[in-house]
Amino acid sequence: MFVWNADDLDADQVNAIEQLGSVFLSACPGSGKTRTLTYKIARELSLLTSDKQRVVAITYTHRAADEIQERIEQLGVDTSQLWIGTIHSFCLEWILRPYSIYHPALKNGFRVINAHDTERLHETLCAQRGGGLSKFDCGHYFTPVGYVINCDHWKRAGVDALLQQYWQELCANRQIDFEMILEYAHQLICDVPSISILLGSIFTMVLVDEYQDTKEIQYGILGAILKASEGKAKAFIVGDPNQAIYGSLGGYAITSTEFSKLSSVTFKELNLSKNYRSSDRIVGYFENFNQLTSKITAEGKFKDFSSVISFDCSTNRNALDAEIVRLIRYNIETMGIPPNEVCIVGPQWPLLASMTRQLVVALPEYSFSGPGMVPFARDIDNFWYKLSRIILTVASPQLYIRRNRWASEVITALELADVNTNTITRKSLLRASNSITSHSTDGLTYLIECFDALFAALGVDREASPMLIEHYDSFVGSSQKRINQLTATGTAAIADLDMFRKVFDVKTGITVSTIHGVKGAEFEAVIAFGLLEGMVPHFNESDKIAAANRLLYVVGSRAKKNLHLISEAGRKRRGKELYLPTDTLLACSFSYDQET
Repeated sequence: MFVWNADDLDADQVNAIEQLGSVFLSACPGSGKTRTLTYKIARELSLLTSDKQRVVAITYTHRAADEIQERIEQLGVDTSQLWIGTIHSFCLEWILRPYSIYHPALKNGFRVINAHDTERLHETLCAQRGGGLSKFDCGHYFTPVGYVINCDHWKRAGVDALLQQYWQELCANRQIDFEMILEYAHQLICDVPSISILLGSIFTMVLVDEYQDTKEIQYGILGAILKASEGKAKAFIVGDPNQAIYGSLGGYAITSTEFSKLSSVTFKELNLSKNYRSSDRIVGYFENFNQLTSKITAEGKFKDFSSVISFDCSTNRNALDAEIVRLIRYNIETMGIPPNEVCIVGPQWPLLASMTRQLVVALPEYSFSGPGMVPFARDIDNFWYKLSRIILTVASPQLYIRRNRWASEVITALELADVNTNTITRKSLLRASNSITSHSTDGLTYLIECFDALFAALGVDREASPMLIEHYDSFVGSSQKRINQLTATGTAAIADLDMFRKVFDVKTGITVSTIHGVKGAEFEAVIAFGLLEGMVPHFNESDKIAAANRLLYVVGSRAKKNLHLISEAGRKRRGKELYLPTDTLLACSFSYDQET
């Protein structure tokens, strides 16, 4: 059985891990949720009694899956019987691909299109139909009984008609998008009960991370599998209802009672309420936005740090960049906080893109990084994205486990593309990748030349595989479009090879991110702007008070030492009306630091 050192975990974490039955765990920010999840998976793997059994862990992002798997492997635990990844990857690997023959829309084969393909088709259909619709209006998600459209109420009829045409075109081309992965997986689970029965007999434990961001249709898929296991499969459900900020995408924090009815699993409800991340003052601040009854306590090394927490609602938007520059310099140059421990947070990417351009000019001595500055789409299911991870990283002891796993995924993808891989091993693939090079300093050109050289070294004709051709066109096309868009906004360096390498490099610069994008991360100093009613919360939110509380809770709980909140003045809406500070933030009674 897997064992750990006495000081690895606290008593509450140990109690959750050692439970023999199913657990529904609410974990506050900085409570060691990922560590608890990691040790729980390691323990369950060590308890397996057959090589046919599997432990399944569903994470919200691929990055989280990579991090957890690496941690488990570093603990010396064999992960060959672990499957870990996002719900979309799970549905593809365990439901759609093996059982597509049972679905009329999938039985003749299918291809998953990426976000770029979806966006491009939406743009085309919007242009054809008119009516003032744009690609931004086409957001939607499926539920067990239909679908929900996210746009303004008056546009929904037009978007509904557009989506019908969109789905018809995908069907005609035997294509599906990311949302349809969940819809078809749910249909198969409901229509072919033997799928759930089989999976329920294989899985001994199903773990779900960030349950508050999980959709109803996802609960339905996992609940059906757990129910079909008739008690053989246990569940370990972890999350924080206070951070349920993906409601517009269909996510919601299910209760243990609701999920118990859905899965026929009896849960023991537990809590992790000790924060090991932030100072007592930071914890005391974001507790103002806690919508639960649990009390969070600071227990980490920064517990007694004299945090600076400021709220500025007087700086004009025209002086906002100068104020953020001042705060960056204060935290780095006065407080001694490393640049990679500073994060700039905003509610929307357009605001962040503009701000980033200004900061890059004002602070040339510092580098900036963030999801919005990535030069190509993070399409984890695209073959060429998988291969790019290997090409853009350098062999090192720190990356050995990760690159080895990436090589395995590339070989599996080649097999799915009907490529003969008998002579290709993980070792030979990595050796070939390490030996090739290109002298181009343009990132996309560098990748293309390396792709060509690697396939030549492996003796593989990629033109013989329709799947590789489709994935290549999609990857190159979407990357070039993204580069063009970013370059047009003044981010010319985005096309450089160095920017491509940073995508998979260790974070070294100041991070720029949206509130949604920063969830799960932590920084010594957080500077948030755009905290305005209509942005935080978004004007489309039905319950604005609850939404504002959750967003402010996420922002505040990212900080370890210092937190700076800005509701800039003078920012106008489209109708020329001025944005005002977020009501919930104004209503918060707190003794802010006025000067830094």
